Amino acid sequence: MAFDDKDPTPALGTLSPGQLQSHLKMEPKTLGAIQIVIGALILCLSASVLQIHEVHFTGDVALFLIVVIQVTLSGSVLVHSGRKPTLFWVKFVLVLHLISAAFATAALGLMSKHLPYRQDSYHCEHCRRLELHAVLLIDGILGTLVIFLVLELLICITAMLFGLTVLAAGGTQVAVVVTGPDSEQMEDISTPPTEPQVEPIESVTTQP
Repeated sequence: MAFDDKDPTPALGTLSPGQLQSHLKMEPKTLGAIQIVIGALILCLSASVLQIHEVHFTGDVALFLIVVIQVTLSGSVLVHSGRKPTLFWVKFVLVLHLISAAFATAALGLMSKHLPYRQDSYHCEHCRRLELHAVLLIDGILGTLVIFLVLELLICITAMLFGLTVLAAGGTQVAVVVTGPDSEQMEDISTPPTEPQVEPIESVTTQP
């Protein structure tokens, strides 16, 4: 059998050309780098809010450290999947970004309670009132955090959609193995057996 003339079947866990094209169309390296930058900026802004002593919702802001770790991990895995795209990394990216989307949604819910910053609801009447510029500063930091979280959520949704597209393309692909026929079989096919020639039987006329 002539197997050498045909392309070998793709190894287990590798992406087909169609899956690879769908995955690289997402620009995983670019999106992963953006996620890492977003994680660093969220960390800096969260640290700035924690240093403001007048803010009494520091517990909610401290939860952003978990978001930072998750965002940075998701971005790093996304960059690695762009360098070495395999089926394992595509599934890993899908799972991590699903978790990141859940954390980003929870963080957005927490920030929605504190934006805009309501000074009177967090301070007693004996506390000195914050200056207007300090309140605007807190609102600006919280608003920037919300923008970064929305951007992170959009990246997670994009990564999940492309990941599902890649997996769907792999599920619909049917592996067909075509083997080269032998020369004897080709001769048999090219020259079909001839049927025996039967001479027509002439009608025999009987003389009276």
